[in-house]
Amino acid sequence: QLTNDAMKEMISDELIAQHRARALSPDHPVLRGTAQNPDVYFQGRETVNPFYARTPAAVQAAMDKFAALTGRAYHLFDYEGAPDAERVIVIMGSGAETAEETAKYLNAKGEKVGVVTVHLYRPFSVEHLMNALPATTKVIAVLDRTKESGATGEPLYMDIVTSVSEGLANGAAPFKIVPKMIGGRYGLSSKEFTPAMVKGVFDEMSKPQPKNHFTVGIIDDVSFTSLDYYPTFEILDRSAVQCVFFGLGSDGTVGANKNSIKIIGEETDNYSQGYFYYDSKKSGTITLSHLRFGPKPIRAPYLITTAQFVACHQFTFLERVDMLRYVAPGGVFLLNSTFGPDKVWETLPVEVQKDIIAKKLRFYTIDAYEVAEKTGMGGRVNTIMQTCFFAISGVLPREQAIEEIKKSIKKTYGKRGEAVVQKNFAAVDQTLEHMHEVKVPGQVVGQITRRPAMVGQAPEFVRNTLGPMAVFEGDNVPVSALPVDGTFPTGTSQYEKRNIALEIPVWEPSLCIQCGKCAIVCPHAVVRTKVYEPALLAGAPATFKATEAKFKELPGMKYTLQIAPEDCTGCALCVEACPAQDKSQVGRKAINMADQPPIRETERANWEFFQTLPEGDPCVTAPTTVKNSQLLQPLFEFSGACAGCGETPYVKLVSQLFG
Repeated sequence: QLTNDAMKEMISDELIAQHRARALSPDHPVLRGTAQNPDVYFQGRETVNPFYARTPAAVQAAMDKFAALTGRAYHLFDYEGAPDAERVIVIMGSGAETAEETAKYLNAKGEKVGVVTVHLYRPFSVEHLMNALPATTKVIAVLDRTKESGATGEPLYMDIVTSVSEGLANGAAPFKIVPKMIGGRYGLSSKEFTPAMVKGVFDEMSKPQPKNHFTVGIIDDVSFTSLDYYPTFEILDRSAVQCVFFGLGSDGTVGANKNSIKIIGEETDNYSQGYFYYDSKKSGTITLSHLRFGPKPIRAPYLITTAQFVACHQFTFLERVDMLRYVAPGGVFLLNSTFGPDKVWETLPVEVQKDIIAKKLRFYTIDAYEVAEKTGMGGRVNTIMQTCFFAISGVLPREQAIEEIKKSIKKTYGKRGEAVVQKNFAAVDQTLEHMHEVKVPGQVVGQITRRPAMVGQAPEFVRNTLGPMAVFEGDNVPVSALPVDGTFPTGTSQYEKRNIALEIPVWEPSLCIQCGKCAIVCPHAVVRTKVYEPALLAGAPATFKATEAKFKELPGMKYTLQIAPEDCTGCALCVEACPAQDKSQVGRKAINMADQPPIRETERANWEFFQTLPEGDPCVTAPTTVKNSQLLQPLFEFSGACAGCGETPYVKLVSQLFG
């Protein structure tokens, strides 16, 4: 452990004082950093050479001192692997740990491989690199986490090639014959780098003519640089438990899982690890929490591909995402569903049912929404699902787990007031009585299928490229599917249909005064109005609503206020803004919230028909009033903004008024 005393020991007060004394000061003025003419500039640049030459030894001395103080040893180049390794990877940065652990695993299986990790890149020490490489090295693969377009190789690769050549020339190399040297790219923009990819590199090095300037982790069907590997290859010790949680951005899932991994790490003898994935939307999108814990140290700086426990915190995710590909045979699947344990099976997509049966999963369900509503938690189901996880996993006794969860709630939400804390406590206390294990039938029931990631008349690019990206399958998108200049189409949110709202607005034509206030405040442009000829209703669905238009410029026309049911986020701002009250029923307005699932199909059909009706014409109804402006088509719709956003209505209105 690195203590404050050890850190202080690493720092020389005298050297700090000398450094500060060299600072620019009016007390001892000097000229520094000015331009120089060609006659002396070159010489001046060469004056620093001795300092660069002494730096590697100075850094190693500091590393040795650190090792003496902490027991943690580092070198400029650290080697991990077989002493007689024939295939060696050279790498630096966060991918090194994955490469080292993979090398250990493969050596235990009888292979002769190793990994050199670069800790000091500049100044680059040829001498220390030569000391790190085994004398038996026959093939070196250098992995760079960058791309130098147009260069003969990436930076680290070029340094290694040059260093090996110089080492052989001056007799510093441990080998007499030049090893084969290949370079490759991995992990750009933090793309996953897994043991399977490391093994793919080692396998390539075994070939008589290994591929140079390769890529690993992608499918390059344009330049054909990518290496083949087996994605299912894993090296993690089987004593480690791996869990994946699918949550909705802003529902508290990530925060709860961070607390869970802290509880496990602090209150049990297990080591723990957590990784959390979000996309670029502000909220209302899918989040992934990857938790690992076990009795041995966990050295796995990559996301989980095979888990013993998978939880889905929002039922609608099952309609789009193949989340059960993560769960191992015999694992556990926990689902938040409004359907009870006796009816939930028939509501699942057939693909999900097949996976549960084939993998022989234990299946649990809970209506976390009901518990949240009863306890005043609103749409936050995080502590409810967290309690289910601890109850099912058994990592802690139930009573102790609940006690620790409440401690974390107090710590996390205490500053928001005692009322918030007590609501969370109540949700935890009521959770287990609402959780049920589902008896899995031996056969598939129903005909519900998983829908495409992008729906409607989506263009090919949206279906084949953006679609996989939207459902966490972007790693399977090949190079050929992406534009060479990075240009992407706009207006693609209309095809996504996230279905994240539990409740959506329903229009009451008999109460509506057609003021347009509900439409103008809608942050995601899902509340829309149109005025049109009555004859256009000929092909309308039976459930399509219309009433007489109250626009003096448009006599004899029909008016419809329609909701885009699958794009709504359920913020209810439209209901808040509606001024039309039902005098015979307190609380009822011209627009009211209703459960989304029962009316989704009918409202989807209504929305599709609504889109065939003509948009408003600003030449006929001048957009100088709220009601008139909302007859115009918004060109900013279904954004990734938070539910109830106060900024996007302005952007939407500008697009309606000015394009």
